[in-house]
Amino acid sequence: MLPSYLTLAAILFCIGLYGALAKRNAIIVLLSLELMLNAVNLNLVAFSKYGVVPALTGQIFSIFTITVAAAEAAVGVAILIALFRARGTVDVHAFDRMRR
Repeated sequence: MLPSYLTLAAILFCIGLYGALAKRNAIIVLLSLELMLNAVNLNLVAFSKYGVVPALTGQIFSIFTITVAAAEAAVGVAILIALFRARGTVDVHAFDRMRR
Protein backbone atom coordinates (compact mmCIF):
# COMPACT_ATOMS: atom_id res chain seq x y z
CA MET A 1 0.00 0.00 0.00
CA LEU A 2 2.88 2.41 0.72
CA PRO A 3 4.30 2.38 -2.84
CA SER A 4 1.00 3.56 -4.30
CA TYR A 5 0.96 6.57 -1.96
CA LEU A 6 4.57 7.35 -2.77
CA THR A 7 3.91 7.07 -6.49
CA LEU A 8 0.94 9.40 -6.26
CA ALA A 9 2.96 11.88 -4.23
CA ALA A 10 5.81 11.74 -6.75
CA ILE A 11 3.40 12.39 -9.63
CA LEU A 12 1.82 15.33 -7.78
CA PHE A 13 5.24 16.76 -6.94
CA CYS A 14 6.40 16.47 -10.56
CA ILE A 15 3.25 18.20 -11.83
CA GLY A 16 3.77 20.97 -9.29
CA LEU A 17 7.45 21.29 -10.19
CA TYR A 18 6.60 21.58 -13.87
CA GLY A 19 4.00 24.25 -13.13
CA ALA A 20 6.38 26.22 -10.91
CA LEU A 21 9.23 26.17 -13.43
CA ALA A 22 7.48 26.37 -16.80
CA LYS A 23 4.46 28.62 -16.33
CA ARG A 24 4.53 32.39 -16.61
CA ASN A 25 1.39 33.23 -14.64
CA ALA A 26 2.18 33.95 -10.99
CA ILE A 27 -1.11 32.51 -9.78
CA ILE A 28 -0.35 29.20 -11.49
CA VAL A 29 3.10 29.23 -9.89
CA LEU A 30 1.55 29.68 -6.43
CA LEU A 31 -0.93 26.86 -7.09
CA SER A 32 1.94 24.65 -8.24
CA LEU A 33 3.82 25.34 -5.01
CA GLU A 34 0.72 24.35 -3.05
CA LEU A 35 0.52 21.14 -5.07
CA MET A 36 4.14 20.36 -4.21
CA LEU A 37 3.47 20.97 -0.50
CA ASN A 38 0.46 18.67 -0.66
CA ALA A 39 2.64 15.95 -2.18
CA VAL A 40 5.03 16.34 0.75
CA ASN A 41 2.08 16.12 3.16
CA LEU A 42 0.94 12.92 1.48
CA ASN A 43 4.41 11.45 1.97
CA LEU A 44 4.44 12.47 5.63
CA VAL A 45 1.08 10.88 6.33
CA ALA A 46 1.91 7.73 4.35
CA PHE A 47 5.17 7.19 6.21
CA SER A 48 3.41 7.98 9.47
CA LYS A 49 0.88 5.22 8.86
CA TYR A 50 2.93 2.60 7.00
CA GLY A 51 6.43 3.28 8.31
CA VAL A 52 8.60 0.97 10.36
CA VAL A 53 7.23 2.40 13.61
CA PRO A 54 3.75 3.86 12.99
CA ALA A 55 3.30 7.08 14.96
CA LEU A 56 1.51 10.40 14.81
CA THR A 57 4.61 12.48 14.15
CA GLY A 58 4.09 12.55 10.38
CA GLN A 59 0.52 13.70 10.80
CA ILE A 60 1.58 16.41 13.24
CA PHE A 61 4.23 17.65 10.80
CA SER A 62 1.60 17.53 8.07
CA ILE A 63 -0.71 19.80 10.06
CA PHE A 64 2.20 22.18 10.63
CA THR A 65 3.01 22.31 6.91
CA ILE A 66 -0.66 22.90 6.07
CA THR A 67 -0.70 25.96 8.33
CA VAL A 68 2.56 27.25 6.83
CA ALA A 69 1.16 26.69 3.33
CA ALA A 70 -2.01 28.61 4.20
CA ALA A 71 0.03 31.54 5.49
CA GLU A 72 2.26 31.40 2.42
CA ALA A 73 -0.77 31.45 0.13
CA ALA A 74 -2.31 34.42 1.93
CA VAL A 75 0.90 36.46 1.79
CA GLY A 76 1.57 35.42 -1.82
CA VAL A 77 -1.91 36.42 -3.00
CA ALA A 78 -1.65 39.74 -1.15
CA ILE A 79 1.68 40.46 -2.85
CA LEU A 80 0.26 39.47 -6.23
CA ILE A 81 -2.73 41.78 -5.78
CA ALA A 82 -0.40 44.66 -4.92
CA LEU A 83 1.82 43.93 -7.93
CA PHE A 84 -1.18 43.62 -10.23
CA ARG A 85 -2.50 46.99 -9.07
CA ALA A 86 0.90 48.59 -9.60
CA ARG A 87 1.83 46.99 -12.94
CA GLY A 88 -1.37 45.56 -14.39
CA THR A 89 -0.04 42.05 -15.03
CA VAL A 90 0.63 38.79 -13.20
CA ASP A 91 3.35 37.64 -15.60
CA VAL A 92 6.38 36.51 -13.58
CA HIS A 93 8.81 37.80 -16.21
CA ALA A 94 7.48 41.33 -15.67
CA PHE A 95 8.41 41.17 -11.98
CA ASP A 96 12.17 40.97 -12.45
CA ARG A 97 12.75 44.44 -11.00
CA MET A 98 11.65 45.95 -7.74
CA ARG A 99 10.91 49.31 -9.32
CA ARG A 100 9.28 50.25 -12.60
